[in-house]
Amino acid sequence: MSVTTSGLTAVHAGLLDYQSAWDEQRRLHEAVVAGEQGDTVLLLEHPSVYTAGKRTEPWDRPMDGTPVIDVDRGGKITWHGPGQLVGYPIVKLPDPVDVVAYVRRTEQMLIDVCAEFGLAAGRIEGRSGVWVPEDDRGPARKVAAIGIRVARGVTLHGFSINCDCDLTYFDRIVPCGIRDAGVTSLTAELGRPVAVADVLPVVERHLPTLITVEA
Repeated sequence: MSVTTSGLTAVHAGLLDYQSAWDEQRRLHEAVVAGEQGDTVLLLEHPSVYTAGKRTEPWDRPMDGTPVIDVDRGGKITWHGPGQLVGYPIVKLPDPVDVVAYVRRTEQMLIDVCAEFGLAAGRIEGRSGVWVPEDDRGPARKVAAIGIRVARGVTLHGFSINCDCDLTYFDRIVPCGIRDAGVTSLTAELGRPVAVADVLPVVERHLPTLITVEA
């Protein structure tokens, strides 16, 4: 299923293994670069998998032999799996390409999604992604992660937001290389079930933020 709004096509890809999603990203990337396809976002869930970006250190990886897929995005190691909504925007950035501005737009989109569910989340200086600030429940906690790459002016990889996933998967790694903060989910923070099916249409509605460049 695909839905097009504001010139952006959202493709609902369901449950898709990481390699198949990567192959589809590369196919779409070539098409967008060539001008044969408009801006497209894959929205999906992965079976449980760890992926490691270029800055992953050996000690960030799981110590129990759990397989890890090395990928060409920025950032460090993270987990993807059931209960987490993953978005892969394949969008052409305006010239001159401003990667930081694109990351900020992605963060804002995820902050707005969290707000719709009643969760106040935001940015933390020096750290990517979207965070629940430190409070009486504990230190700052990441609810959504961002890891992107830009090639020939078109984006790859993207974002993930934890809905009702099993957070113990993050215990085997140093997620995103962060040792002094936690990982959380909408369900854990709000104290009520928030499923991927609940979050997907809200994310879809906010996707135009990714391509809305302020003058």
